[in-house]
Amino acid sequence: MRYHIRREDKEFKNPEKLRRVLRDAKHVTVAMCRDNEPYLVSLNHGYDEKNGCLYFHCASEGKKLDYMRANPVVWGQALLDHGFFAAPDDCRQNFVSVMFRGRVSFVEDLNEKRHAFLVTNRHLGAPSEGLRRVLEDNLARTTVGKISLEYLSGKKSKEVEL
Repeated sequence: MRYHIRREDKEFKNPEKLRRVLRDAKHVTVAMCRDNEPYLVSLNHGYDEKNGCLYFHCASEGKKLDYMRANPVVWGQALLDHGFFAAPDDCRQNFVSVMFRGRVSFVEDLNEKRHAFLVTNRHLGAPSEGLRRVLEDNLARTTVGKISLEYLSGKKSKEVEL
């Protein structure tokens, strides 16, 4: 069954605008499920537009990884908060969000890990000084996840321009 956005006036489908939200959001929240038990986590990420994926890195063990390994299908959201719109007879939150469905895999190839680290650090605005040394020192022992994006949908307040 295919669901739709109830408030069609808030929906946007333009692929460039959907990608822009993924580029601009500094964090995403990802939902996953294992044994009929949901789990939710917010991640720093790097959006690789060319390859249609999000990269993240983390410790090599933990609940998030257990869930992702048991069921690699995830749903997530990137959210841009534009504050409140206030008028004498109205007050509402202005936002832009992109929901996504994706499939998690774990990167083993050192060249792709390098790429993932650079994409993530650029996305988050990390300074590049010393990055190469830190990267090479930690590359082999850091877990890098890749969420291959399969579906995107967007919703926004009418006052927000993209």
